[in-house]
Amino acid sequence: MKNNETEINRRDGANASMWQAASINSVAKDYADQEEIYDTLIIGGGITGITTAYLLQKQGKHCALVEAKNLGFGTTGGTTAHLNTFLDTTYPEIDSDFSKETSGLIAEGTKKMIEMISTNVQELKIDADFEFKMAYLFSQNEKETKELQSILESSQAAGVAVSEADENGVPIPYDHVLRFENQAQFHPLKYITALAKEFEKLGGKIIEQTFIHSTELREDIHYAKSDNFTLQAKNIVYATHIPPGINILSLRNAPYRSYVLAVKLNSGEYPDCLAYDMQEPYHYFRSHEIDGQQYLIIGGADHKTGHGDPLKAFEDLQDYAKKYFDIGEISYKWSSQYYVPVDGLPYVGQLPGGDKGIYVATGFNGNGMILGSLSAVLISDLILGKENPYEKLFNPSRLKPIAGFAEFVKENADVAYHFVADRFGAEIIKSTSELGKSEGKIVEFDGEKLALYKDNDGKITALNPVCTHAGCIVNWNPAEKTWDCPCHGGRFSVDGQVLTGPPQKDLGSIPLEELESARNKK
Repeated sequence: MKNNETEINRRDGANASMWQAASINSVAKDYADQEEIYDTLIIGGGITGITTAYLLQKQGKHCALVEAKNLGFGTTGGTTAHLNTFLDTTYPEIDSDFSKETSGLIAEGTKKMIEMISTNVQELKIDADFEFKMAYLFSQNEKETKELQSILESSQAAGVAVSEADENGVPIPYDHVLRFENQAQFHPLKYITALAKEFEKLGGKIIEQTFIHSTELREDIHYAKSDNFTLQAKNIVYATHIPPGINILSLRNAPYRSYVLAVKLNSGEYPDCLAYDMQEPYHYFRSHEIDGQQYLIIGGADHKTGHGDPLKAFEDLQDYAKKYFDIGEISYKWSSQYYVPVDGLPYVGQLPGGDKGIYVATGFNGNGMILGSLSAVLISDLILGKENPYEKLFNPSRLKPIAGFAEFVKENADVAYHFVADRFGAEIIKSTSELGKSEGKIVEFDGEKLALYKDNDGKITALNPVCTHAGCIVNWNPAEKTWDCPCHGGRFSVDGQVLTGPPQKDLGSIPLEELESARNKK
């Protein structure tokens, strides 16, 4: 089934990322072959899904990749594309919660993924702006410096190329600095688009604008159903962050959003490195050139999805950036979603409680480009029957009582709180005229709790505010113009369509005219 309207440069929010500014030729849109039994059906068109599809097809498997929207629509289209051998879960934390051997394994894996991406860029002649860079991690007070020393010792013990430095690469005061060698950056959409084209050259199928809402296993064959057709496959890979439906991985991962600015500097002097402070949440920096224009990329102000104030997050990030940089123009601003695992490491492998042959990859924290690539290698090895050193470590069914229990309890207590508390306290309005243009609110309207949105033309869209995943109440995100669930990270468009996260059904539409008519008859 062909769809010629697909645009690769769309993503899951109202704010365009800077990657969407580059001219990228879209991949072909294939027909869905309902008679074919594919070796593997990959669901999700970000770096994890596309890399998995490419690796399997390269090994002689016949695969199809299905994307609900367009390639790069989710986190891959909103990443800042740092490629690191150090992760948001630090090596001291991995030492403590797992083992020093685990830290060494993680360090080796992250190094290999940078090398794999570099090799793909060279061998496939991908114009993805790939560059090796130095990375600087710097402290700004005594407490952070103590933590930094621990990171240095554990990182070196794990085999990471890191040393102390006397500069941090950015005009920000510091107390102490670590320098990491052989880090990298790239253009994520250029990279995955080229990889997708290579996958197609090898005989793979890519089907966009197709939402898989359910799967069924019959006689060792998975039947993946969309509204228009059903695909058959021996294996299924959910490369969608959290897999759909209610499962243990929704309880073991917390959804977060991170905020990004891409700015032009009056000085014309852009940092030639990657840099990170140690604040909570931390800020991250790098530069990138798009169509001849250099930009400084600054990220941070993270908070849980559906919590906090997205507009204030952008404001705080902007204030921080202006404090240290002479900004001439804020050219782009956007936010993106990631999931934090309760014990610090990703969940990759067979879906717990799912049918045999269904694989998942989630819990990448803020390191999706590296861990998504590493997950693709692991899943492709599992499907091919090859041994992989990360199989047991990343097993989604694992349970780390010490490392994960406290976070598990905290996150799920938060979910329970929102499930109950958000059912009270909706703003009461008497008329939709009280809603401003381009504004969304959870309101009580004539006794009904509604998610209301008024567009710039004054048109009102009324939705059932109960998330179709686990029954929590969604919140309005005024920055991205979306309805975000504070429990498990489901996100919906202004008209209720599923954008990201575990929900499988859209928010229900409410006939507002009937409510207003009933009120007028009272």
